[in-house]
Amino acid sequence: MNTKKPILVVAVGGNALLKRGELMSYENQARNIDIAASALAKLSNNFRVVIVHGNGPQVGLLALQNLAYTDAPPYPMDVLGAETQGMIGYMIAQGLRKYMPNSNITSVLTQIAVDQADPAFANPNKFIGPVYDESTAKEKSEKHAWSIKPDGDYWRRVVPSPQPLKILEIDTIRTLLDADHTVICCGGGGCPVLEDSEGCRGVEAVIDKDLSAATLAKQLNAEHFLILTDGDYVCVDWGKPSEKPLLDITVDEISQYTFAAGSMAPKVDACCEFAKQTSGIGHIGSLHKAAQIMENNSGTHIHI
Repeated sequence: MNTKKPILVVAVGGNALLKRGELMSYENQARNIDIAASALAKLSNNFRVVIVHGNGPQVGLLALQNLAYTDAPPYPMDVLGAETQGMIGYMIAQGLRKYMPNSNITSVLTQIAVDQADPAFANPNKFIGPVYDESTAKEKSEKHAWSIKPDGDYWRRVVPSPQPLKILEIDTIRTLLDADHTVICCGGGGCPVLEDSEGCRGVEAVIDKDLSAATLAKQLNAEHFLILTDGDYVCVDWGKPSEKPLLDITVDEISQYTFAAGSMAPKVDACCEFAKQTSGIGHIGSLHKAAQIMENNSGTHIHI
Protein backbone atom coordinates (compact mmCIF):
# COMPACT_ATOMS: atom_id res chain seq x y z
CA MET A 1 0.00 0.00 0.00
CA ASN A 2 1.32 3.44 -0.94
CA THR A 3 -0.07 6.17 1.28
CA LYS A 4 3.10 8.24 1.61
CA LYS A 5 2.97 10.38 -1.53
CA PRO A 6 0.45 13.27 -1.34
CA ILE A 7 -2.68 13.12 -3.48
CA LEU A 8 -2.90 15.47 -6.46
CA VAL A 9 -6.18 15.88 -8.36
CA VAL A 10 -5.61 17.30 -11.87
CA ALA A 11 -8.36 18.82 -14.01
CA VAL A 12 -7.33 18.84 -17.67
CA GLY A 13 -9.04 21.35 -19.95
CA GLY A 14 -10.38 20.67 -23.41
CA ASN A 15 -7.21 22.09 -24.99
CA ALA A 16 -5.51 18.82 -24.03
CA LEU A 17 -7.84 16.92 -26.35
CA LEU A 18 -8.67 19.24 -29.21
CA LYS A 19 -7.34 22.64 -30.27
CA ARG A 20 -9.92 25.24 -31.21
CA GLY A 21 -10.83 24.93 -34.89
CA GLU A 22 -9.28 21.49 -35.34
CA LEU A 23 -11.15 18.67 -37.04
CA MET A 24 -12.52 16.37 -34.34
CA SER A 25 -10.70 13.32 -35.66
CA TYR A 26 -9.17 10.47 -33.71
CA GLU A 27 -5.73 11.36 -35.08
CA ASN A 28 -5.90 14.97 -33.89
CA GLN A 29 -7.12 13.99 -30.43
CA ALA A 30 -4.49 11.25 -30.10
CA ARG A 31 -1.74 13.72 -31.00
CA ASN A 32 -2.93 16.27 -28.43
CA ILE A 33 -3.37 13.61 -25.75
CA ASP A 34 0.21 12.46 -26.33
CA ILE A 35 1.40 15.98 -25.49
CA ALA A 36 -0.79 16.04 -22.38
CA ALA A 37 0.34 12.58 -21.27
CA SER A 38 4.01 13.51 -21.45
CA ALA A 39 3.34 16.42 -19.07
CA LEU A 40 1.06 14.49 -16.70
CA ALA A 41 3.36 11.48 -16.42
CA LYS A 42 6.05 13.58 -14.70
CA LEU A 43 3.67 14.36 -11.83
CA SER A 44 3.53 10.72 -10.73
CA ASN A 45 7.11 10.88 -9.47
CA ASN A 46 6.06 12.90 -6.43
CA PHE A 47 2.28 12.48 -6.19
CA ARG A 48 -0.54 9.97 -6.30
CA VAL A 49 -2.29 11.42 -9.34
CA VAL A 50 -6.00 11.53 -10.20
CA ILE A 51 -6.90 12.94 -13.65
CA VAL A 52 -10.24 14.53 -14.52
CA HIS A 53 -10.79 15.51 -18.17
CA GLY A 54 -13.29 17.56 -20.15
CA ASN A 55 -15.61 16.24 -22.88
CA GLY A 56 -17.45 19.28 -24.31
CA PRO A 57 -16.64 18.82 -28.02
CA GLN A 58 -16.94 15.04 -27.83
CA VAL A 59 -20.33 14.90 -26.11
CA GLY A 60 -21.66 17.55 -28.51
CA LEU A 61 -20.53 15.48 -31.48
CA LEU A 62 -22.06 12.31 -30.04
CA ALA A 63 -25.35 14.10 -29.49
CA LEU A 64 -25.47 15.11 -33.16
CA GLN A 65 -24.48 11.63 -34.37
CA ASN A 66 -27.12 10.26 -32.03
CA LEU A 67 -29.83 12.31 -33.75
CA ALA A 68 -28.62 11.43 -37.25
CA TYR A 69 -29.60 7.76 -36.83
CA THR A 70 -33.40 7.76 -36.93
CA ASP A 71 -34.07 4.02 -36.64
CA ALA A 72 -33.73 4.19 -32.84
CA PRO A 73 -34.62 6.87 -30.29
CA PRO A 74 -31.70 9.09 -29.16
CA TYR A 75 -29.82 8.19 -25.99
CA PRO A 76 -30.02 10.59 -23.02
CA MET A 77 -27.19 12.98 -22.15
CA ASP A 78 -25.92 11.00 -19.14
CA VAL A 79 -25.43 7.93 -21.35
CA LEU A 80 -23.54 9.99 -23.93
CA GLY A 81 -21.39 11.28 -21.08
CA ALA A 82 -20.61 7.70 -20.10
CA GLU A 83 -19.60 6.98 -23.69
CA THR A 84 -17.14 9.88 -23.70
CA GLN A 85 -15.72 8.79 -20.34
CA GLY A 86 -14.90 5.43 -21.89
CA MET A 87 -13.49 6.84 -25.11
CA ILE A 88 -11.36 9.63 -23.64
CA GLY A 89 -10.30 7.59 -20.61
CA TYR A 90 -9.08 4.86 -22.95
CA MET A 91 -7.09 7.34 -25.04
CA ILE A 92 -5.51 9.05 -22.02
CA ALA A 93 -4.59 5.69 -20.47
CA GLN A 94 -2.91 4.66 -23.72
CA GLY A 95 -1.04 7.95 -23.85
CA LEU A 96 0.17 7.66 -20.25
CA ARG A 97 1.44 4.09 -20.72
CA LYS A 98 3.84 5.37 -23.36
CA TYR A 99 5.56 7.51 -20.70
CA MET A 100 4.81 5.32 -17.66
CA PRO A 101 5.32 1.77 -19.01
CA ASN A 102 5.75 0.16 -15.59
CA SER A 103 2.89 1.94 -13.83
CA ASN A 104 -0.69 0.93 -13.04
CA ILE A 105 -3.18 3.18 -14.84
CA THR A 106 -6.92 2.72 -14.32
CA SER A 107 -9.90 4.54 -15.79
CA VAL A 108 -13.06 4.53 -13.64
CA LEU A 109 -16.53 5.17 -15.07
CA THR A 110 -17.83 7.66 -12.51
CA GLN A 111 -21.33 8.61 -11.35
CA ILE A 112 -21.91 11.85 -9.46
CA ALA A 113 -24.99 12.55 -7.34
CA VAL A 114 -26.89 15.78 -7.93
CA ASP A 115 -29.99 17.30 -6.34
CA GLN A 116 -33.31 17.09 -8.22
CA ALA A 117 -34.21 20.47 -6.69
CA ASP A 118 -31.06 22.13 -8.08
CA PRO A 119 -32.14 25.40 -9.77
CA ALA A 120 -30.00 24.49 -12.80
CA PHE A 121 -32.74 22.13 -13.99
CA ALA A 122 -35.12 25.08 -14.31
CA ASN A 123 -32.51 27.25 -16.04
CA PRO A 124 -30.26 25.26 -18.43
CA ASN A 125 -27.08 27.22 -19.18
CA LYS A 126 -24.38 24.71 -20.16
CA PHE A 127 -23.57 25.13 -23.87
CA ILE A 128 -22.92 21.96 -25.86
CA GLY A 129 -22.45 21.19 -29.53
CA PRO A 130 -21.97 23.58 -32.47
CA VAL A 131 -23.24 27.13 -32.99
CA TYR A 132 -26.22 28.00 -35.20
CA ASP A 133 -27.89 31.10 -36.55
CA GLU A 134 -31.07 32.02 -34.68
CA SER A 135 -33.56 30.57 -37.17
CA THR A 136 -31.73 27.25 -37.47
CA ALA A 137 -31.39 26.99 -33.69
CA LYS A 138 -35.11 27.60 -33.17
CA GLU A 139 -35.95 25.05 -35.86
CA LYS A 140 -33.79 22.43 -34.13
CA SER A 141 -35.23 23.38 -30.76
CA GLU A 142 -38.75 22.64 -31.97
CA LYS A 143 -37.73 19.46 -33.76
CA HIS A 144 -35.65 17.94 -30.94
CA ALA A 145 -37.20 19.62 -27.86
CA TRP A 146 -33.91 21.39 -27.10
CA SER A 147 -33.40 24.37 -24.83
CA ILE A 148 -31.40 27.02 -26.71
CA LYS A 149 -29.75 30.32 -25.78
CA PRO A 150 -27.70 33.00 -27.54
CA ASP A 151 -23.94 32.50 -27.39
CA GLY A 152 -22.33 35.72 -28.65
CA ASP A 153 -23.52 36.31 -32.22
CA TYR A 154 -24.88 32.75 -32.49
CA TRP A 155 -27.22 30.33 -30.72
CA ARG A 156 -26.45 26.96 -29.16
CA ARG A 157 -28.11 24.12 -27.34
CA VAL A 158 -28.01 24.35 -23.54
CA VAL A 159 -28.52 21.65 -20.92
CA PRO A 160 -28.74 21.86 -17.11
CA SER A 161 -25.44 21.98 -15.20
CA PRO A 162 -26.26 21.08 -11.57
CA GLN A 163 -23.83 21.28 -8.66
CA PRO A 164 -22.03 17.99 -7.89
CA LEU A 165 -22.81 16.63 -4.42
CA LYS A 166 -20.66 13.51 -4.12
CA ILE A 167 -18.77 10.95 -6.21
CA LEU A 168 -20.38 7.53 -5.82
CA GLU A 169 -17.20 5.60 -6.68
CA ILE A 170 -15.04 7.48 -4.17
CA ASP A 171 -14.08 4.34 -2.19
CA THR A 172 -12.92 2.60 -5.38
CA ILE A 173 -10.83 5.62 -6.38
CA ARG A 174 -9.27 5.84 -2.91
CA THR A 175 -8.42 2.11 -2.94
CA LEU A 176 -6.73 2.43 -6.34
CA LEU A 177 -4.68 5.41 -5.17
CA ASP A 178 -3.56 3.54 -2.08
CA ALA A 179 -2.42 0.73 -4.40
CA ASP A 180 -0.32 3.27 -6.36
CA HIS A 181 -2.56 3.46 -9.44
CA THR A 182 -2.81 6.59 -11.53
CA VAL A 183 -6.58 7.07 -11.78
CA ILE A 184 -8.63 8.67 -14.57
CA CYS A 185 -12.17 9.46 -13.38
CA CYS A 186 -15.06 11.97 -13.35
CA GLY A 187 -14.53 12.51 -17.09
CA GLY A 188 -16.58 15.35 -18.51
CA GLY A 189 -17.80 16.08 -14.99
CA GLY A 190 -19.01 12.50 -14.50
CA CYS A 191 -22.44 10.99 -15.16
CA PRO A 192 -25.07 13.00 -13.24
CA VAL A 193 -27.46 10.77 -11.27
CA LEU A 194 -30.33 11.18 -8.80
CA GLU A 195 -30.41 8.87 -5.80
CA ASP A 196 -33.64 7.44 -4.42
CA SER A 197 -34.90 4.41 -2.50
CA GLU A 198 -34.46 2.20 -5.58
CA GLY A 199 -30.84 3.18 -6.23
CA CYS A 200 -29.89 5.87 -8.73
CA ARG A 201 -30.93 6.97 -12.21
CA GLY A 202 -29.31 9.17 -14.79
CA VAL A 203 -30.51 12.68 -15.49
CA GLU A 204 -30.29 14.86 -18.62
CA ALA A 205 -27.48 17.22 -17.61
CA VAL A 206 -23.74 17.93 -17.86
CA ILE A 207 -21.77 18.75 -14.69
CA ASP A 208 -18.94 21.28 -14.85
CA LYS A 209 -15.64 19.40 -14.97
CA ASP A 210 -13.75 21.74 -12.65
CA LEU A 211 -16.50 21.59 -10.01
CA SER A 212 -16.53 17.79 -10.15
CA ALA A 213 -12.74 17.72 -9.84
CA ALA A 214 -12.92 20.04 -6.83
CA THR A 215 -15.59 17.84 -5.22
CA LEU A 216 -13.38 14.81 -5.82
CA ALA A 217 -10.36 16.57 -4.31
CA LYS A 218 -12.37 17.49 -1.22
CA GLN A 219 -13.77 13.98 -0.77
CA LEU A 220 -10.27 12.51 -1.06
CA ASN A 221 -8.91 15.20 1.29
CA ALA A 222 -6.20 15.74 -1.32
CA GLU A 223 -3.23 17.93 -0.51
CA HIS A 224 -3.22 19.56 -3.96
CA PHE A 225 -5.75 20.46 -6.66
CA LEU A 226 -4.38 21.50 -10.06
CA ILE A 227 -6.41 23.02 -12.91
CA LEU A 228 -4.54 22.99 -16.23
CA THR A 229 -5.58 25.46 -18.91
CA ASP A 230 -4.18 27.58 -21.77
CA GLY A 231 -2.51 30.32 -19.72
CA ASP A 232 0.53 30.26 -17.48
CA TYR A 233 -1.14 32.23 -14.66
CA VAL A 234 -4.37 33.71 -13.40
CA CYS A 235 -4.10 37.38 -14.40
CA VAL A 236 -5.73 40.59 -13.27
CA ASP A 237 -6.81 42.82 -16.21
CA TRP A 238 -6.16 39.98 -18.64
CA GLY A 239 -5.47 41.20 -22.18
CA LYS A 240 -4.99 44.83 -21.11
CA PRO A 241 -1.77 46.87 -20.84
CA SER A 242 -2.22 46.70 -17.05
CA GLU A 243 -2.30 42.88 -17.04
CA LYS A 244 -0.65 41.41 -13.94
CA PRO A 245 -0.09 37.72 -13.14
CA LEU A 246 -1.01 36.41 -9.71
CA LEU A 247 1.56 34.01 -8.23
CA ASP A 248 1.30 32.99 -4.57
CA ILE A 249 -1.96 34.33 -3.14
CA THR A 250 -4.45 33.69 -0.35
CA VAL A 251 -8.16 32.99 -0.79
CA ASP A 252 -9.02 36.33 0.80
CA GLU A 253 -6.64 38.22 -1.47
CA ILE A 254 -7.79 36.66 -4.76
CA SER A 255 -11.44 37.08 -3.75
CA GLN A 256 -11.00 40.84 -4.14
CA TYR A 257 -10.62 40.49 -7.91
CA THR A 258 -13.21 39.82 -10.63
CA PHE A 259 -12.55 37.28 -13.39
CA ALA A 260 -14.37 36.28 -16.57
CA ALA A 261 -17.53 34.36 -15.66
CA GLY A 262 -17.29 31.90 -18.54
CA SER A 263 -13.63 30.99 -18.21
CA MET A 264 -11.35 31.85 -15.27
CA ALA A 265 -13.91 32.70 -12.55
CA PRO A 266 -15.18 29.12 -12.00
CA LYS A 267 -11.60 27.83 -11.89
CA VAL A 268 -10.61 30.36 -9.23
CA ASP A 269 -13.80 29.65 -7.28
CA ALA A 270 -13.16 25.90 -7.38
CA CYS A 271 -9.60 26.33 -6.08
CA CYS A 272 -10.73 28.70 -3.34
CA GLU A 273 -13.43 26.32 -2.09
CA PHE A 274 -10.95 23.46 -2.11
CA ALA A 275 -8.37 25.44 -0.13
CA LYS A 276 -10.94 26.59 2.42
CA GLN A 277 -12.37 23.13 3.03
CA THR A 278 -9.16 21.08 3.08
CA SER A 279 -6.37 23.57 3.90
CA GLY A 280 -4.72 22.22 0.73
CA ILE A 281 -3.36 24.31 -2.14
CA GLY A 282 -5.15 25.04 -5.41
CA HIS A 283 -2.98 25.58 -8.49
CA ILE A 284 -3.89 27.01 -11.92
CA GLY A 285 -1.53 27.08 -14.89
CA SER A 286 -0.48 25.79 -18.29
CA LEU A 287 -0.78 22.15 -19.26
CA HIS A 288 2.72 22.29 -20.77
CA LYS A 289 4.20 23.40 -17.43
CA ALA A 290 2.43 20.94 -15.12
CA ALA A 291 5.64 19.73 -13.48
CA GLN A 292 7.00 23.29 -13.09
CA ILE A 293 3.74 24.37 -11.46
CA MET A 294 4.02 21.66 -8.81
CA GLU A 295 7.64 22.71 -8.23
CA ASN A 296 6.43 26.30 -7.64
CA ASN A 297 8.26 27.53 -10.74
CA SER A 298 5.10 28.52 -12.66
CA GLY A 299 1.39 28.98 -12.20
CA THR A 300 -0.91 30.62 -9.64
CA HIS A 301 -1.04 29.03 -6.17
CA ILE A 302 -4.08 29.66 -3.96
CA HIS A 303 -4.12 28.84 -0.24
CA ILE A 304 -5.77 29.98 3.00
